[in-house]
Amino acid sequence: MIKNYLVYPIQLIILILVQVILLNNIQFSGFINPFLYIIFILWLPISTPKWLLLSLSFFVGICVDVFSNTLGMHASACLFLAFCRPYILNILAPRDGYEANQQPGYQDFGFIWFISYAAILTLLHHTFLFFVEVFRFSDFFSTLGRILASTFFTLLLIGITQLFKYNSEAR
Repeated sequence: MIKNYLVYPIQLIILILVQVILLNNIQFSGFINPFLYIIFILWLPISTPKWLLLSLSFFVGICVDVFSNTLGMHASACLFLAFCRPYILNILAPRDGYEANQQPGYQDFGFIWFISYAAILTLLHHTFLFFVEVFRFSDFFSTLGRILASTFFTLLLIGITQLFKYNSEAR
């Protein structure tokens, strides 16, 4: 149990470094922007208290903002993601409910459940982030295209990362 709590800061540092060093520099003609760092929020245990979830989400977002020079856009999008997460978990809850300290992942809930969970929250995060970035509806359709393309690419990276995490835990 304590081992899990020691892993979270390491995961956070690695995800932020991958985001700011590698993924922030990958842009396909400015249209697709992968945001893998949100997987840290998605992976937090289901029983994480709301105050801690919001605090960690703000911290993750502000760290990405500092390195990306985006003035709180990622922090606000991460707070929105953290605010929506418990509601999405309630909607997707299995009949028996969740166990204490259970982590969202396809090894416990299945591939379809995890992809649904990740897709909904990633889409919400990206929608909030891109509309805060553009801050006008005159570019609605181009922004919608960016949201959908970035969500798809981010989900692909989340799926690959989840596979690596599951394979390393299985050993």
